[in-house]
Amino acid sequence: MDKAKKSNKRLKTARELQKVVTDYYVQCIEAKSQGKPVGWMPPMNGAIEIFYAMDLQPVFPENWSPVCAAFGLTPQNFEVSEQMGYSRDLCGYLRNIIGYVNGLMNDKESPFGGLPEPDILLTPGGGCVPVMKIFHAIEKKFPKAKIFSADLPQVATEEIKEHHVEYAISEMHRLIDFLTEVTGHRMDYEKLKHTVALSDRACELWDEIMSYRRNIPVPFSAAEMGIMFVMVTLQGTQTAVDFLTRVRDEIKEKADSGIGVIENEKLRLFWDNIPLWYNMGLFNYFEKSGGVVVAETYSAAWSLRMDPKDPVRALAMKSLMSYPLVSCVSINKRKEMVLKACKKYTIDGVIFHRNKSCVPITLGQMEIKRELEKQLNIPSVIIDADHMDERNFSVAQFQTRADAFMEMLLENVI
Repeated sequence: MDKAKKSNKRLKTARELQKVVTDYYVQCIEAKSQGKPVGWMPPMNGAIEIFYAMDLQPVFPENWSPVCAAFGLTPQNFEVSEQMGYSRDLCGYLRNIIGYVNGLMNDKESPFGGLPEPDILLTPGGGCVPVMKIFHAIEKKFPKAKIFSADLPQVATEEIKEHHVEYAISEMHRLIDFLTEVTGHRMDYEKLKHTVALSDRACELWDEIMSYRRNIPVPFSAAEMGIMFVMVTLQGTQTAVDFLTRVRDEIKEKADSGIGVIENEKLRLFWDNIPLWYNMGLFNYFEKSGGVVVAETYSAAWSLRMDPKDPVRALAMKSLMSYPLVSCVSINKRKEMVLKACKKYTIDGVIFHRNKSCVPITLGQMEIKRELEKQLNIPSVIIDADHMDERNFSVAQFQTRADAFMEMLLENVI
């Protein structure tokens, strides 16, 4: 298996994604050239819709890292950050973006023209530690940028109380006041309602798209997970709604016609942890044995329904809940989520990606592995890799473990 092999795109809409991605980054570059304020922020927060409603341009440096991985630029970025003293044991997103802003960012040959320099930085006071450290480093790189230091309580989703929500609402208003002061753009709350309504519609479509993965055979696999790009960068826009509507329609047509990813689906697989962004073709590897990765943990965190009638409260709740669904979740909650998904999608086997670059969402995998076998009699295998750094991934080791796992699963089916 070629480590740089691209995943097979069977959905027409997945092949259309290239234009959506290109248009977004062109929009970012044009915003800067036209004088529209550009703000860098972490993903998964209510500031995205606020920016779009106030006619500001959001940019997501963490999301840029998968783009660098797909284009084979991470080795250069890692070299820069490691020369600066950043250890290879640190998060790949962190090392990549720090290497990028101190190296390739000045190269006009970067994919899509690269990222525009920020006028505003939204430094998070929560989420995973590497995300916070990314923005601390970015602050030093762009000293002229206006900084908003966000602050949110770090509580599990099931422990969110009204006083947490009230505090988050106050932070949303503080952000709006800050943006008004530093950009001169004022908030139109009717436009914010419309933006949140678009975001909610995108989440509704995303949930519907995911529901079709319960079908046997499954109409699309994890290999086409790139469609979630719009859920990261374009929530609150008509572009996201239009694209996801086309995706939903195509998948529904396949599901209604009984068309699966492969002709003879024998095994339904679940992937735990972040994908290998530099090798999305890995998901296709299981197909030679009749296996399809029909579900994964990563895609589940990007959909949170919101009430557009009270948009500020809705965005406050989104900001409170997003990170606890991924990197700030207890082992018991992760176990509950994985077991529930395995029953929901009729899973035959689970692939645990033991991710060197993201320890928080790797912790607890052995316990979840035991409970899968104990409660659901579902076997699993552990793959050692890294979602960003291909130096931490052995193709030969992966093939050996994957082949043995699939052989064992096929014996169970027979």
